Amino acid sequence: MVKPVGWLVVIVLTGLMLTGCVPGARPDDTATPPDRETLLTTIASCHLLRVGQTNDVAATDATVIIAADKYHLSITAIVERANRMVKDYEQRPSDLIARAMESCDRLAELTGTSPALVRFESDGTLRTAWLRIDGVEITPGFAQRTITELRLRKAIGLVINSPGGSVDEARKLGRYLRANGLRTAVDDYCASACIDVLAGGVERYATQNARIGVHQSKVPQRYSSHEGGQLYVADAFLYLREMGVDADVAIAAATVPNNRVLIISLSEALDARLITGIVEGFEQ
Repeated sequence: MVKPVGWLVVIVLTGLMLTGCVPGARPDDTATPPDRETLLTTIASCHLLRVGQTNDVAATDATVIIAADKYHLSITAIVERANRMVKDYEQRPSDLIARAMESCDRLAELTGTSPALVRFESDGTLRTAWLRIDGVEITPGFAQRTITELRLRKAIGLVINSPGGSVDEARKLGRYLRANGLRTAVDDYCASACIDVLAGGVERYATQNARIGVHQSKVPQRYSSHEGGQLYVADAFLYLREMGVDADVAIAAATVPNNRVLIISLSEALDARLITGIVEGFEQ
């Protein structure tokens, strides 16, 4: 849960300011900023969201870094506001979480930066660790196992290469990744339900040799009627749209028999926002 922040936050935020901008940041100078008091509360709220989610004071959000620098807000003021908010919402933690999520979205509008988890090592350098999962089928319990590993390793993202499996597990994990500001990537082969995990990342990457494939999923028992099959496609459509991905990917998948795979080119994946960038590789 969200807890008071103290002198360690000063160190963390000092590190944030020294690192400069975050790759991919595109400040939106046309956005109208709120007044200073509202802005301070918004930045402190978003920062507290990442601290609370990770239970780690050496964590914050990319939008916090950009906004603090862009609007010239002092570290001391942000820390004081965060501590005050923890006390104010002590009896209403769910209200603070809701406000914090809205705050990260608001900072995204002001800075042109996607809300994304940023973590720091003990020496103040940026943490770049990714969790890697290769060739594993997505089976019952996969989401929680992966979430546990992400937390244990203090990862900032997930490299996922999988032939697919349980759609429910994939979407459970995808929604967790999105809510917690984590990134996703594929550098080998990601198909079927795996793309639902990939879609969950706040930033979604692929390497030049990555293959991303879609096809009809095996319909769960509860969808085993003609009407159910249509609902299943609709669910896929709505999930991708929720993740900000062109939902026509779900329609394309529905046209490919389950025993075949349609490989989506990286340019098509970029156009559909299934991935947001092409990179060379990942640190783990």
